[in-house]
Amino acid sequence: MSEEIKIIDDLPGVGPVTAEKLRAAGFTTIESIAVSSPMELREVAEITEPTGAKIIAAARKAADVGGFISGEEVFERRQTIGRITSGSKRLDDLIGGGFETQAIVEAFGEFGSGKSQIAHQLAVTVQLPKERGGLDACAALIDTENTFRPERVMQIAKFLEMDPKEALRNIHVARAFNSSHQILLAERAEELFEKLGCKLLIVDSLTSMFRAEFVGRGTLAERQQKLGMHLRQLHKIANLYDSCVFVTNQVSSKPDAFFGDPTRPVGGHVLGHSATIRIYLRKSKQGQRIARLVDSPSLPEGEALFMVTENGITDK
Repeated sequence: MSEEIKIIDDLPGVGPVTAEKLRAAGFTTIESIAVSSPMELREVAEITEPTGAKIIAAARKAADVGGFISGEEVFERRQTIGRITSGSKRLDDLIGGGFETQAIVEAFGEFGSGKSQIAHQLAVTVQLPKERGGLDACAALIDTENTFRPERVMQIAKFLEMDPKEALRNIHVARAFNSSHQILLAERAEELFEKLGCKLLIVDSLTSMFRAEFVGRGTLAERQQKLGMHLRQLHKIANLYDSCVFVTNQVSSKPDAFFGDPTRPVGGHVLGHSATIRIYLRKSKQGQRIARLVDSPSLPEGEALFMVTENGITDK
């Protein structure tokens, strides 16, 4: 980064008032401005788009982002990606060794399929040291369906020989009450990642608020546009803070599907193209769950069987 420009106040065109508005909207670093758009800055800082473009150009130059690099450099960077264990070796192997950072991992399925159970598990295992499959970091969780249970966290932590109360202190929970509040909380989460070094953001569930608020075909375009903006913010957190974003998703049934599984994830193509890894969860017998890898940039489709027990996610 340029020596002259170290904080957002140093950027040309950013005075004290503009800097305050940018920080209030979650743009607290040079990098966060460098990957934004002039339209975003116009809305949050009440400046013109040309001024926003100049600020972004200066931020990109200072942060040295946005240029082309070789495939070899991309490969080297990917060697530093962190992975969080699910507690099940079979599930970890299915997705390439664990839930990876710099990615959005989506788990969708019917109620009771294990989505929130994995969310609770990851919120604990991310705190483990790297040699035990964690990242030695805290987690943030946006709860849209009132599914977070501290008691469940304590159960899992106790089984992993962790201090249950310490595990709870390292999980920062916020309840979202509508889609706009959910988007705002994702922006606020950046502060936690910057100040506390969190490495996991959970949104449980990603689509429930959007599904409830935008009903009917007439609102579909607005819903998808708003969801797309939200996903873009989540991608920014994943990449800027080298963190994993784990989102759960609801499903709907396709009534005209006469053959095969009629279950479809909510969110349409906007979410389908945005999620880095997609996992379809289904119930099986005797507490077992089936995880099917539906989409990944580098991994083949496959399935893994895991258990949801009193001790958390396990192989048996």
